[in-house]
Amino acid sequence: MAKDKKGKAAEKKARVAQKAEKKATQKEKKSKNKPKKDDDSDAEDVDLDAVLKEYAQQQERFLKVTEAPSEPPSPRGSATFLASPANDNELFLFGGEHYNGAIASFYNHLFVYNINRDEWRLVTSPNSPLPRSGHAWCRGGNTKDIYLFGGEFSSPKQGTFYHYNDFWRLDPGSREWTRVESKGKDKSPPARSGHRMTYFKNYIVLFGGFQDTSQTTKYLQDLWIYDCQTYAWHQPALPPASQKPDARSSFSLLPHENGAVLYGGYSRVKASVAAGKQTKGGSGGSRMVLKPVVYQDTWFLRITPPAADAPPNTLPKVHWERRKRPVNPPNPPRAGATMAYHKGRGIMFGGVHDVEESEEGIDSEFFNQLLAWNIERNRYFPLALRRPRTQGKKQVAAAERGRRGRGRADEEELLRNLAALEAKAPLDAADAPEVPEATKPAEDEEDQVEKIEKPRIFEFPHPRFNAQLAVQDDVLYIFGGTFEKGDREFTFDEMFALDLGKLDGVKEIFRREPEDWQGSEDEESEDEDEDDEDGSDDEEASDIASTAATSVSQLSTVTAEAQPEKEEENTGTEETASSPLKDNLPHPRPFESLRDFYARTSVQWQEIVIDKLSRTYGGDGKSVKEVKKIAFDRAEEKWWDCREEIMALEDEQTEAGIGEVVSLGDKAAGDGGGSGVGRRR
Repeated sequence: MAKDKKGKAAEKKARVAQKAEKKATQKEKKSKNKPKKDDDSDAEDVDLDAVLKEYAQQQERFLKVTEAPSEPPSPRGSATFLASPANDNELFLFGGEHYNGAIASFYNHLFVYNINRDEWRLVTSPNSPLPRSGHAWCRGGNTKDIYLFGGEFSSPKQGTFYHYNDFWRLDPGSREWTRVESKGKDKSPPARSGHRMTYFKNYIVLFGGFQDTSQTTKYLQDLWIYDCQTYAWHQPALPPASQKPDARSSFSLLPHENGAVLYGGYSRVKASVAAGKQTKGGSGGSRMVLKPVVYQDTWFLRITPPAADAPPNTLPKVHWERRKRPVNPPNPPRAGATMAYHKGRGIMFGGVHDVEESEEGIDSEFFNQLLAWNIERNRYFPLALRRPRTQGKKQVAAAERGRRGRGRADEEELLRNLAALEAKAPLDAADAPEVPEATKPAEDEEDQVEKIEKPRIFEFPHPRFNAQLAVQDDVLYIFGGTFEKGDREFTFDEMFALDLGKLDGVKEIFRREPEDWQGSEDEESEDEDEDDEDGSDDEEASDIASTAATSVSQLSTVTAEAQPEKEEENTGTEETASSPLKDNLPHPRPFESLRDFYARTSVQWQEIVIDKLSRTYGGDGKSVKEVKKIAFDRAEEKWWDCREEIMALEDEQTEAGIGEVVSLGDKAAGDGGGSGVGRRR
């Protein structure tokens, strides 16, 4: 036993010694690998300057923006199209999708169109949003940046699908993209597409849209506001029990001096329909289906910014106000009718009206009508193309003499009217009295670059829906759009331009034939055969759909006071809408351009401005140039506000064979007299 104990003790000592030796060996290895303090190890240390330089180079490559001439964009839908807020000679196009019946393609191209040079340029940058469609963007509040949010993307075979919730800022000058991270407690809006954005002061307004999942499509009615000064999203709290628009997508959201204005939209709501077969008891069963709804209601979002002495990060107050149904709205109601903002108006083009024959088939009517919605009057005006008028040499010479005579009188009258203002507010040397210009200062100067003339047609582009619209310098640009025939879907590969002041034809910027449809056409032929066999059923379904559309529009309007006839209601509204024409302000004449209108009425407008300044500020604080600028802005606002009525008068005079209407007062100013036999010749 003693020998066994001694043997075990010896083994234990051997194991302990072996472990100690092993630890010593490991420690020695570590000490060999570790550099000594006295050694010069700069070569082995990491060079921080080199690391930072390499990082800067990688970041530069990541942020590097390249811009090169390009062919016009390939056909695409659900893209975004915007006039540059920093350069009145550029248009921006971003993103979009194209489906040829077999494969869906999504893009993240940023195209810039130079108007004067008729040149497309493709901007590429590694730091750009991912490919998408159905997103929204707008210019920033009180800034010249462009902000983009959301959108959607799917795989080529549309097997996978998802929405974005990222937020981006685009510098229109440098073309640089920057992803914006929100600092607010509300973070950012949920992912979506089909929403709309607009701007107000230093805010960006976002509303609506939809979220598509594998089971259902959820339409949204949440309101979000982004503050461009605090870089934070917030979801404003609405007053209790206040009204707000129904959930929707594909609506129009336009800027307003006191907030934003919303019109129309589209959604699908649950509805109960008959099952088609009766039960033994005699009553038919019912089931729930999703029915399309096209809205025609109008909402005003009133935004009240915080007071100047409010604490930091104070949120603006907002609430929705439901407006009356517009006068002369598009009939029948249509979805996919896009709208662009222009000087207090919404310019609408295209759209589609669907008549749902059954759950399997839909009969669609497409439009190429151009409408102007006067936001303040809440009234729609149809816009028609007009061939340019030609004037004789005598008429042109007489008009020039009249303008020169009026110009001399205007100079003397203006200096007299400004005397009181100048006495109270001395002018700087740079603001010395000068001859009043009867035309718009810099904006009306012809561009130094020679503009390229494009072929002009006197008919609107082919009917379509979801066309991309943008207005730059009073010219409407129409890009792309979609048209359906049976089960085939065509994306237009073209762009047009239309002068909203003259309406003297549509210019074709570029046009290419749509690509061939890659999907199956068997279903289309079957549908056409069924259409031929069931003609009477189509008429009945159309009647039912018309009734449904009427009921939808009734639900979308305010519960108005009971009136005996609908025509009486429209008449009363039209009288209210026409009231601004009798405001004792200078009024445009038929066939009078903005330049001529201001040349004729410049003194009156400046008197109006001087009178208002005298009553409001005592005449202090405004120079001569500032007064003239305000006067021209007021005249321009009046000219566009009356544009549709004046064009209607021009059409009436043209149909009646009436030539140019000459004012006797103007003729007297230009020719030294307006009476006598000569004026009756």
